[in-house]
Amino acid sequence: MNPQDIERARNAWTYRGQQRPPFAVVPAEGQESVWDYPRPPAYVPDQRWVEVYAGEQRIARTERAIRVLETGHPPAFYLPPEAVDQVRLRPSARRSFCEWKGEAEYFDVEGSAAGWIRNALWRYPRPEAEASVIAGWFAAYPSLLRCVVAGEPVRAQAGGFYGGWITNELVGPFKGEPGSGHW
Repeated sequence: MNPQDIERARNAWTYRGQQRPPFAVVPAEGQESVWDYPRPPAYVPDQRWVEVYAGEQRIARTERAIRVLETGHPPAFYLPPEAVDQVRLRPSARRSFCEWKGEAEYFDVEGSAAGWIRNALWRYPRPEAEASVIAGWFAAYPSLLRCVVAGEPVRAQAGGFYGGWITNELVGPFKGEPGSGHW
């Protein structure tokens, strides 16, 4: 993507975390509103145990994740390469582009009984400078893999594109739900 297209995409966002929109759920004590997250995103270390499973096979475990917090989205958790069983991964031809992070590459994951789970993980091998802290770190789609944070099963973000992890500490509404395309 050329610099003008990137700038145009960055400027297209209506909400940037400075003010919670009127349709946002007000968080209770101990909760976070995804509408308070910034854009461009923040990269926040998380020391809770994070686990990812393909079927019954654990493919990742760490207490050194990074949550990427972006306005309107449940966080995506990024895991360090050494926390992921990369023997169970196969590179995919799929690529996508984020105006904040750069080009993502995807991986199929070998599941126990399910065979290969296509495009279940992604990473940014050469991210934009602001996202360099997650260079080479893996993120997982909770719609395709079973993801757990501190013992709590994660719920998947709606829609097929986004990979946010919804836990009980979050309130939305969340990007990806019906009618959220303009957010």
